[in-house]
Amino acid sequence: MTEQSQTPRRLILFLIIITSFINPFLGAAINIALPAISQEFSMSAVGMSWVAMAFLLSSAVFLVPLGKLADIKGRKLVFLTGNMIITVTSILCALAQSGTMLITLRAVQGIGSAMVFGTGVAIITSVYPPGERGKAIGITVTSVYIGLSLAPFLGGILTQYLGWRSIFYTTVPFGLIVIWITLKFIKEEWADARGEKFDLPGSIIYLLSMSAFMFGFSRLPETSAIILAGSGLIGLVIFIVMEQKIKYPVFNIKLFSSNRLFAFSNLAALINYATTFAITFLLSLYLQYMLGLSPRDAGIILITQPVTMAMVASISGRLSDKYDPRILSSAGMGIIVGGLVMLTLLTEHSSISYLVINLAIVGFGFGMFSSPNTNAIMGSVDKKYLGIASATVGTMRLTGQMMSMGIATLILQLFIGNRPLSAQYSAEFMASMKTTFMIFVILCLLGVFASLARGKTQSGIVSGHS
Repeated sequence: MTEQSQTPRRLILFLIIITSFINPFLGAAINIALPAISQEFSMSAVGMSWVAMAFLLSSAVFLVPLGKLADIKGRKLVFLTGNMIITVTSILCALAQSGTMLITLRAVQGIGSAMVFGTGVAIITSVYPPGERGKAIGITVTSVYIGLSLAPFLGGILTQYLGWRSIFYTTVPFGLIVIWITLKFIKEEWADARGEKFDLPGSIIYLLSMSAFMFGFSRLPETSAIILAGSGLIGLVIFIVMEQKIKYPVFNIKLFSSNRLFAFSNLAALINYATTFAITFLLSLYLQYMLGLSPRDAGIILITQPVTMAMVASISGRLSDKYDPRILSSAGMGIIVGGLVMLTLLTEHSSISYLVINLAIVGFGFGMFSSPNTNAIMGSVDKKYLGIASATVGTMRLTGQMMSMGIATLILQLFIGNRPLSAQYSAEFMASMKTTFMIFVILCLLGVFASLARGKTQSGIVSGHS
């Protein structure tokens, strides 16, 4: 393959490692800084949550169309453009003068993140042969977990000593390095679907429907939100019908309709992220508002979950090569249920050690679920579908994260409304947090059944045209 000889694989892997670290870091580090941002801009609890959700929403809805566009126009072009968008918006976010301005910029930054996430694993798949690809993808996944692990800790330190704007400034040098190396040394485009017609009508319907559903979901129980979310669901049904009738769909529905393993593994991933992502958001508020901890100390405590997750994920990934990923993933999700049940018992007088144990349990379960489940998804499709499978996993992750924040924000809205969060409303906040975790317990139990229902990993491999 000429691409392999033109550009050193390690250089490409280095670029993907940096971007795989920075994107989750930008997504998660901001959670610990939300109280400081809220104080500066006088934002409500709901408005504050949108600083995190705007990034997730745009990343989630743009990932599939931009991933397909990269296959047609060139993955390097989309990867480079995404990094440019992230770097420029990081500078602008650091200079933001209002909450509205910051939320808008975070939405644009999410589009850049979708460009990078939608191409990173696909580029690695293009340059690494099958015998080395798993190891390279494993290193990439580890860098994602390291980004998630360090986000609360570094975000807390940066917020406390340099202010929340420093979180965005810190990522700029990394972005500039990636842009410079890509422009100077990467010559390939990796446009495996060059010549295919881009499904613009399908992409527009997908973007509008996903945006309407997610935005509406996050604003429930308002009447307009119910209409918006319902309209989004109808739009997604129309999209699914359309995609099955055209030659070059932006999203291959056959991967779901004819592959039980692929479909249920992705459903399990969606539920898993929907029940775990908002934990950091809620506990960041709990530690700082209810227990009076500094951003730094809150970050040090919250690092427990992703660190445990990163340690367990590498082990469970290796185990999934020997044992049925369905059993490992389902057991992991069962452990998460236990951790979530313990989180429902938190009070304003709970000890830090109790919370740390809870976070370790959730992190252990997540790590045990994630790698085997991803392995099951990637192993359930034919090689020519690896890129689509990768984009689907990313979409499930981001959609799940968005739904998690949507549920948490909805419950906060019901209990506190648009009032700024403070110790004055501690009883209302504790009730909202307990309710949210109880909902997560129920959803996670459903996720265990979805994980078990997928069948054995040795299912038939999907085939057909793309």
